[in-house]
Amino acid sequence: MKAHPSINRGANQVASALLDWYDAHHRELPWRVPPRDLKLGVRPDPYCIWLSEVMLQQTTVEAVKSYFTAFVEQWPDVFALAAADNSDVMRAWAGLGYYSRARNLKACAETIATQYAGVFPETEEQLRSLPGIGPYTAAAIASIAFNRPAAVVDGNIERVISRLYAIATPLPAAKIEIKQRVTEILPFDRPGDFAQAMMDLGATICSPKRPKCMLCPIKEHCAALANGDPEIYPAKAAKKAKPLRQGAAFIAVRDDGAILLRTRPESGLLGGMSEPPTSDWNSRQDGATTIEAAPFAAEWRPAGAIRHVFTHFELALTVWRADIKELPAVPDAWWSPPEQIPGEALPTVMKKAIEAAIPGATKKRPDRKGTA
Repeated sequence: MKAHPSINRGANQVASALLDWYDAHHRELPWRVPPRDLKLGVRPDPYCIWLSEVMLQQTTVEAVKSYFTAFVEQWPDVFALAAADNSDVMRAWAGLGYYSRARNLKACAETIATQYAGVFPETEEQLRSLPGIGPYTAAAIASIAFNRPAAVVDGNIERVISRLYAIATPLPAAKIEIKQRVTEILPFDRPGDFAQAMMDLGATICSPKRPKCMLCPIKEHCAALANGDPEIYPAKAAKKAKPLRQGAAFIAVRDDGAILLRTRPESGLLGGMSEPPTSDWNSRQDGATTIEAAPFAAEWRPAGAIRHVFTHFELALTVWRADIKELPAVPDAWWSPPEQIPGEALPTVMKKAIEAAIPGATKKRPDRKGTA
């Protein structure tokens, strides 16, 4: 299939139509400076753009909003985040997944605070030298925060461009061509708004299923629509089946409802996060699933099983529970009272394990101050 002829005739028309649509229909997001304010001279806060882009990797906008707001309330600038305790950052990140991002976030804040006097560098090259900032995040920050002409390509933009040009090459092989196409239609006067317009278009109109093509501001230029089936784009290579790993989680509960937790090693999967003791599983090997792997002898009893899907594998955990009065020696472990469990730095998989043994334990309790 060939690209729609009007694409080649008027790349500027695509950008112009898209920006006009964005001016009228952009999403209101807590980290975004809308076009009307940009025209009044308000500039985006690079700290907020960086923080939101790191949070948005592999996560939805709706899921990120509350996390972002809580982060900037607790750490309003890069100096505050650089000075934060690592455990507090991991605790605030719990639930967003991909926990190496939180460790890199803290390391990046420290680098900017100490080596750049708190001022974010503006170029893609400089940004990519910082911890945790790859090609996409560098382009997004340079474009949105500093209005530099960088080609920003996230999942939404991949979908828009692959449909606009009817790119038949499957992802991820098509990424190079997609970025080249974005560069071709990138407006040099409003690159930041253009990137956000493309994101919004993909999120609200050019959706994966049942796109709202008749509402699309660039439908006249869309090769996929002209060919009759936008939903077949982007083409994707067949996914490999994820391996299933096994393991066990041991939920020790004290008389007052406190739960025994420990901190995972800083390096590796879920590094630095909290967890109940588990057997020695990882992405490459199974761990034991029986009580022989328990951290200490107790009257352990079955408490169900949970499954959790990671990026490269699926994990099945057999859950065991024991109610105990005294804690035998367990290195680097502590009792977390029931009211503190919801605020611990527990990744989702560990919350699932605790919930299997103690339903409702990880849910935030209503504030009962002032009640009888």
